Amino acid sequence: MASLRDIKSRITSTKKTSQITKAMEMVSAAKLNRAENNAKAFGPYMNKIQEVVASIANGSSDVSHPMLESRPVKRTSYLVITSDRGLAGAFNSSVLRAVYQTIQKRHKSNDEFVVIAIGKMGRDFFKKRGMNVISEITGIGDETSFANIKDIASNAVNMFADGTFDELYMYYNHFVSPIQQDVTEKKLLPLSDISSSNKLTSYEFEPNQEEILEVLLPQYAESLIYGALLDSKASEHAARMTAMKNATDNAKELINGLTLTYNRARQAAITQEITEIVGGAAALE
Repeated sequence: MASLRDIKSRITSTKKTSQITKAMEMVSAAKLNRAENNAKAFGPYMNKIQEVVASIANGSSDVSHPMLESRPVKRTSYLVITSDRGLAGAFNSSVLRAVYQTIQKRHKSNDEFVVIAIGKMGRDFFKKRGMNVISEITGIGDETSFANIKDIASNAVNMFADGTFDELYMYYNHFVSPIQQDVTEKKLLPLSDISSSNKLTSYEFEPNQEEILEVLLPQYAESLIYGALLDSKASEHAARMTAMKNATDNAKELINGLTLTYNRARQAAITQEITEIVGGAAALE
């Protein structure tokens, strides 16, 4: 009977676990819907600022700005976006593995690169490996606003401008669909490849193009970071929803298997008791 009690206890605990994972799946599904809407709502602004910047940068050969010019690379920065929590399948491990492998290929020592970490999982990953995390931010909520990452985004732009590093790559999970998130590498600085998907519009600038670029280019770079964060948030909720659905399905399969085992064991126990009773009655005759 002890084994029956153990099996029944496992069935009960697994059912409770499946209830938790099912609830987490539903919560992530609701958060995914909001995050996806936020990412889509940011799109028109991102397209317009890119169009204006492209119009200035590509419209005149006389326009120059430090953020547009490549220089000899002495140190590279990697801005990595992860989550603060796990239970999201391969969401964090896939992007961290991609960054780590890239660093191993491109650099021979830790002096050749620095890391900017958005998210606790990425920060802890790089610090445990002794890599130089020069800037970090954690605790960003699901309803992300630009104010949450304004400081780290502007600091990244300023560090490029003052020569702390000479190029900046951004790594994050791009949301494709609820079941597909692709690890994406984007060269953020210098802004050497600015193009617009739309036909460039001719603008008249006041006071002049150089002064407008001085304000607009940092905003554009910061917007790219914010847009990637919104994209990553949608990917995070999608990955967590899928992971929790898989966990719930696995729990159901385990419950079915344990229930079958329990019923067989109980049937065997009942058969054994009947056999013993019949045997005892025969012995008394």
